[in-house]
Amino acid sequence: MLDPQTTIEPCLEPIEPVSPPLILIVDDDDDQNTALAYCLKGQGFEVATTTSGQAARRLVRELHPTLILLDVQLPDDDGLRICADLDEDPVTAEIPVMIISGAELPHSVRQARMAGGSFYVRKPYDPNALLVLIQHALDQL
Repeated sequence: MLDPQTTIEPCLEPIEPVSPPLILIVDDDDDQNTALAYCLKGQGFEVATTTSGQAARRLVRELHPTLILLDVQLPDDDGLRICADLDEDPVTAEIPVMIISGAELPHSVRQARMAGGSFYVRKPYDPNALLVLIQHALDQL
């Protein structure tokens, strides 16, 4: 029988809160970034955006996002080159990259895959379909 003065200490380790996935959006269209960020935040994601390829390279290192949505055509860099560089770096190779492009060329998907892109999304896209694809990508992690 326990003494009423005895204090029982919990034996469970504290549980770290689970933070929502962080998605980095890299697109030269700032309006597109804003609209997509609003949509993703509404679904509970954390979001960072940039219109610059060079800033994207820096943000990937600083934030280590869960997923990257990367436009091919950027004013200061090539999205496919960024993707390939991320894929070749052991620190960033595991981050899934969705290549986003308006190109309809048959070889565009192949180029995206060869650069290390996990998914290819053609503009314009349905935001609901993109959300499903994002969830699918995150479920594979």
